[in-house]
Amino acid sequence: MSQGYLDLKYKPQSNDLVCLFYVEPAEGVSLAKAANHVAGESSIGTWTEVSTMKDDIWGKLRPSIYSLDEENKLVKIAYPLELFEPENIAQILSSVAGNIYGMKALENLRLLDVGFPSKMIKKHAGPRFGIQGVRDVVEVRERPLVGTIVKPKVGLPPREHANVAYEAWVGGCDVVKDDENLTSQGFNKFKDRITETLGARDKAEGDSGETKVYMPNVTAETYEMLERIDYVKDHGGRYAMVDVVTLGFSAVQSVRQKDYGVVLHAHRAMHAALTRNPRHGITMLALAKLLRLVGVDQLHIGTAVGKMQGPKEEVYSISQAITQKKVEEKQDRLPQLWGQVKPVFPVCSGGLHPGHVPELMGFMGQDIIIQAGGGIHGHPEGTRQGAEAMRAAIEATLENQSLHQWGEKHKPLELALRKFK
Repeated sequence: MSQGYLDLKYKPQSNDLVCLFYVEPAEGVSLAKAANHVAGESSIGTWTEVSTMKDDIWGKLRPSIYSLDEENKLVKIAYPLELFEPENIAQILSSVAGNIYGMKALENLRLLDVGFPSKMIKKHAGPRFGIQGVRDVVEVRERPLVGTIVKPKVGLPPREHANVAYEAWVGGCDVVKDDENLTSQGFNKFKDRITETLGARDKAEGDSGETKVYMPNVTAETYEMLERIDYVKDHGGRYAMVDVVTLGFSAVQSVRQKDYGVVLHAHRAMHAALTRNPRHGITMLALAKLLRLVGVDQLHIGTAVGKMQGPKEEVYSISQAITQKKVEEKQDRLPQLWGQVKPVFPVCSGGLHPGHVPELMGFMGQDIIIQAGGGIHGHPEGTRQGAEAMRAAIEATLENQSLHQWGEKHKPLELALRKFK
């Protein structure tokens, strides 16, 4: 048992959970030794050999380091499924993304991807609606959905909040959401906001002839959150938004397993504390796959064209991982077969305005939700015209027309293009 976990002849088995790590050893430590520390600490090892380790435990639960890329500091480790409680995301992360980050043998460590075996996938619900199910709810069949966030993000009382949502809906938005910071503060109590805003939604549907949806932020202590979802559903709501990173995976699992019949929108607030450092932490790709497994229906993934950091290649790779049934392997990504798990609707949000639409749709396609806050509410003539401009930009792109040509016949778009240069 002293030989460690390195086995470059090992071929991952169908029941293995596989992790791809970027491993930057501490000074004087080889990549192989650092990888051994990672494999041991994330499974059955400790800092020294122990007399209580039995041969059968070692034989059954020992992970295998089967790939070392010295040049790129990439390490692949296959873990037997028996190491995990397959339906318990918290336990899985406590293993493969837990104490390993604090080891002295490592200068930096980044979990790039996790490959889930089919037996583990089958233990999870996955998205209830998926992309097609969301389109059925919103009754928009082909084009990208248009969304916004009520601005200012906090401070408005419930009726004014509802009025802003109404203006966005009648201007052309399909979805309006709360900001991730807004829950049930004194200036805007949750229940009052729900009744006011869903009333505004009903009026907007009557005035526009289109289906409109409101995504209230139900994030709270778990039992309170579940009560809030009940309240939303009892008042005719079709969606619930949760701040998935700050809540934690177990709380998100609690929401999904209750199966409320509402679309579950995942906001990723705080993700960058884990994902932004390219040499340490966890990638957004890995988090996104975990959230598809747990079962969110919509997920913010970045834009690569707005204010939020995220290279195009990374954003597109995340989109593939949460929408495709079969994900191909790349240098920084593992292969994944999702089986019957439904796709997650990608949400592009963060500093977007109508001028970004052609480029965004060019590399992301039509199965996206384009969500703009300031890019709609910052329109020179207000929220309604801002929403009209965003819808017009999507229409122009679908018709293969330049935005400036389209803007000649759509004044709100022309004004938006002048402002957001």
